[in-house]
Amino acid sequence: MTDIDVIIIGAGAIGLSTARHLAQAGMSVIVLEKEGAFGTHTSSRNSEVIHAGLYYPKDSLKARLCVEGRPKLYAFCESHGVAHSRCGKLIVASNRTEIVTLEDLHHRGNVNGCDDLRLIGSEEARNIEPVLSCEAALLSPSTGIIDSHGYMLALLGDAEDAGTSVAYRAPFLRAEHTSYGFKVFVGGEEPMQLACRSLINSAGLFAPQVARQIDGLSEAHIPVARFAKGSYFSLSGKCPFSHLIYPAPHAHGLGVHLTLDLGGQARFGPDIEWIDAIDYTVDPQRSNGFNEAIKRYWPGLPDDALSPSYSGIRPKISGPDDPAMDFRIDGPEIHGIKGLINLFGIESPGLTASLAIAEELFRRLD
Repeated sequence: MTDIDVIIIGAGAIGLSTARHLAQAGMSVIVLEKEGAFGTHTSSRNSEVIHAGLYYPKDSLKARLCVEGRPKLYAFCESHGVAHSRCGKLIVASNRTEIVTLEDLHHRGNVNGCDDLRLIGSEEARNIEPVLSCEAALLSPSTGIIDSHGYMLALLGDAEDAGTSVAYRAPFLRAEHTSYGFKVFVGGEEPMQLACRSLINSAGLFAPQVARQIDGLSEAHIPVARFAKGSYFSLSGKCPFSHLIYPAPHAHGLGVHLTLDLGGQARFGPDIEWIDAIDYTVDPQRSNGFNEAIKRYWPGLPDDALSPSYSGIRPKISGPDDPAMDFRIDGPEIHGIKGLINLFGIESPGLTASLAIAEELFRRLD
């Protein structure tokens, strides 16, 4: 068995950013990834948006880590040559009632530390985006987009340069708590046993499943996995927008919004579909609901302009009738097992917050 400081389960954006941070701090780190490549699930199947941090409740982990993570992420992109754009975002109110929602968002964003937000009227919004239809809009200049694959590749490079080893097609089977830390059993073509002092469960969609294979961890500390699928559709033809366009948010998400890739191509999504098993197939018929939602803020959307693109699944720990949950970073103070940290419900804004989450985990291990 190999005696190492930390084993991280999952090579998504959170796992890789954490491995990088811990390795650069002098720790020996191994990342276990059951797939054949990094970031094949939530980290690569999302809107690739760098969020400002205005949506989340005051003092929540989502608010704090997003606001802390955003400038770190922009600085990382600059220093590592990761493609990104600080293109800005307009959140739009389609009626007078939704203006109240924008006012609440504006206040919440200011409380969370988003100090560049500006509530604007319909005329100014149309000056910024001439084909936009709205009663008012909230402008977030610090929102942007990122090449998520390029970002994870840069994280991986730093982590490996600092000594991290990433084992692909190496599924975590179970872990036993020992006097020195953990004995970890790994499957795959070459099964192995590893010994580590600390264990971080960053398995995303599979985090509850992984947690159930850690001996001694009470079921009371493991949430039920909820899969909220979101489909995306791409726009054929030239996009008339230069900013991201979001509708006023609703209880379970941010609505069908318009995002841009780094080439200026528009895509719309995600919607929400609660599913029982992982399935990334995009049903073309779901575009019917997309058209109606998009025409609320872009009445000029051409007919038959949308085509299926891709889908992602949010690793939620609350159901369709439950209030939205915060990130869960469960350490020994929660479950009583020294050296173990479980991450549950790391959905949006996890990508934006990833560098801040890595620092948070380092502080907790230290």
